[in-house]
Amino acid sequence: MAPEEKPYRVYRGGRRGPKLPTLSRPKRGNGRPARPKSTRKGPVRPPWRRALRWVGIGFSVFLLWAAAWSLAGYFSFRDGVKAANKRLPVSAERQLSGQGGLLLTKPTTILLLGTDTRPGKGQQGLRHSDSMLLVRTDPDHHRLTYLSIPRDLYVDIPGYGADRINTSYQVGGAALAIRTVRNFTGIDIDHVAVVDFQRFKELIDSIGGIDITVPRPILSNRFECPYDAARCASWDGWRFAKGRQHMDGRRALVYSRIRENRLDASDNDITRAERQQQVTQAIADKLVGVGTFLRMPFNGDELLRPLATDLSANQLLQLGWVKFRIGNGSTIRCRLGGDPETIGGASVIRSSEENRNVISMFLDESAPQPPRPGTGTFGPGCVAGGRSLGSR
Repeated sequence: MAPEEKPYRVYRGGRRGPKLPTLSRPKRGNGRPARPKSTRKGPVRPPWRRALRWVGIGFSVFLLWAAAWSLAGYFSFRDGVKAANKRLPVSAERQLSGQGGLLLTKPTTILLLGTDTRPGKGQQGLRHSDSMLLVRTDPDHHRLTYLSIPRDLYVDIPGYGADRINTSYQVGGAALAIRTVRNFTGIDIDHVAVVDFQRFKELIDSIGGIDITVPRPILSNRFECPYDAARCASWDGWRFAKGRQHMDGRRALVYSRIRENRLDASDNDITRAERQQQVTQAIADKLVGVGTFLRMPFNGDELLRPLATDLSANQLLQLGWVKFRIGNGSTIRCRLGGDPETIGGASVIRSSEENRNVISMFLDESAPQPPRPGTGTFGPGCVAGGRSLGSR
């Protein structure tokens, strides 16, 4: 074997010739070549999953808004309640029994005193209690009971002798009124709320008006004419048609003040108290509505301006929840009554023995019974549901 020969052969692979051009890899922003995109296809998400995701985001945003709005409304409402607590004299709080426990779980009795001091001639500075109403909540039985006390009911006023029951507020304020009602009925009063009907107009307008069902047509006597002197001379009075109707603050206030219905001779102070009770309940229904909740951050403190009470903000919210749960289905309306008399030139109502039975009905110790036939509008009794006591 020649020295230049090798024991093996060398073969060169590949194609001879010039190099073929190649594509350069794209570079990233940092100068490094980018990775080639994968051609693998993942699972395709259905459109409804994307829509569900956006719905969840929207619902979360709504919950955050509702929480912020509720807090703003609560703080505004709490400030109004604190002002209402300051308006109630300490002497009135001392007459209350002092409830233990929550309004959500324990029966509660509240005395509502409706005052109506109109800025008319000879009425300025007088403290009138035009309506007295006991309200009892029974959360265990989902029941709400009202007991209307006629303002002309002839009772014993501690320290002043026998007189009409509304005189107790005029001579001794809320403290003496609480004491008088407790002594006459034997019912412990847990809380009190003094409502100024003169300011009801502002309250009703601030919540957008109320809906009232007028049981019978009304043509009132001439009072608080809304026109000038020339037109008032030929004005017949306020008219209310029978049926359900929407009322603003002014018309609702007039409706609650009517003392004489020229279309119904049986209309008197008892039926006027029923109208005031209608207005009060309609306001309560509106206060626990959605519309009031939406306006709460703006006028929460204004809603409590007609009120002076010992109830705290949390207790009022509990009371509103109880009222919302009960609705109108389990409502009982009662009234005390008696025989009309004239004593010392004043028209009064002499208490009837039936009032004891009515108080037992109010306390849920016996079934509600309507006034006996023939007792008229002064007959004591109770009715269930949305029925009116009316005249018997």
